[in-house]
Amino acid sequence: MKSRFSAREGELNTDSNKTAVLLTNLGSPEKPEASALRHYLEEFLSDPRVVEIPRFIWMIILHGIILRIRPKKSAKLYQSVWTAAGAPLLVISQAQKEKVAAALAKKYGDDVIVDMAMRYGQPSISSVLQKFQQQGIDNLVVLPLYPQYAGPTTASTFDAVTQELQQWRYVPSVNFINSYHKNVLYITALANTVCEHFDRHGRPDKLVLSYHGMPDLFHQWGDPYYDFCQSTTDALIAELASRSLTLSTDDFVMTFQSRFGKAKWLQPYTDETLASLAKQGDKHIAIISPAFSADCLETLEELEHENRTVFMQAGGEQYHYIAALNDRADHIDALVDVLTPALTRL
Repeated sequence: MKSRFSAREGELNTDSNKTAVLLTNLGSPEKPEASALRHYLEEFLSDPRVVEIPRFIWMIILHGIILRIRPKKSAKLYQSVWTAAGAPLLVISQAQKEKVAAALAKKYGDDVIVDMAMRYGQPSISSVLQKFQQQGIDNLVVLPLYPQYAGPTTASTFDAVTQELQQWRYVPSVNFINSYHKNVLYITALANTVCEHFDRHGRPDKLVLSYHGMPDLFHQWGDPYYDFCQSTTDALIAELASRSLTLSTDDFVMTFQSRFGKAKWLQPYTDETLASLAKQGDKHIAIISPAFSADCLETLEELEHENRTVFMQAGGEQYHYIAALNDRADHIDALVDVLTPALTRL
């Protein structure tokens, strides 16, 4: 009789103490084509953490309307940011993984292995965890690369990890890091990018901190994402002030982008704010998105192009997008710092 639980092939080495670090992000379609987008969006939008409409009703809407219309439109957007190496998010995430692995190898040698997975699409969380299983890991540290906890991102990642581990006969010790929104080195890296940009392009009329959006109902139901975004904003502004770059409440604004559907989302909305700023006389803005650890469709297309158009058509004159932290050295230092407490306890 075959067991319902999977195990490592070969004998388990009870003397080992191998630790695996799993870095995760949201994901990208395999190709910037409608068929690939249909598969990706179906997986993404079928997640009850992402859409909390009653399942029967939502499945009718998803399969009857959205997956018939949205894949073709989304494919065109992905085509505008796709690179020769593939989806920007995947390429950058691979670079982050390699640099984090190199940094941890200097501290822990071969005792810690590092890999990367996507919540939706490939490489999947289950496939990478299964690879860890065959490598005989005893400890698992999971770091979703979403600085601010949110149910649709961080909690959904936890769901995927635990769903896979429920199939294992030997379950390793697990440390799941659910946020790092106030980590000192993360805030330092954000401040570095802002200072570098101001040095290069001058101080703007307004610094816009644009976070990924979320239905307002999620916040009302207890999701702390909005509060974590506010904490990040406060910490960044304080760090800038410590460098003699003081921004008053008139010098910056926190907004939310990437809303979907007709429901009320967290406000103020980025696009509406940009149009309003241009009309009220803030002609030069710089925009940064602290919620994104790596540039992706939402930054490279939505912020860099779509919202630039909104601002300029409303009368703006200078629009600058400050890139995500990506695989900058100070960002890698921050990620290692976030991971270190979980690793030193092993």
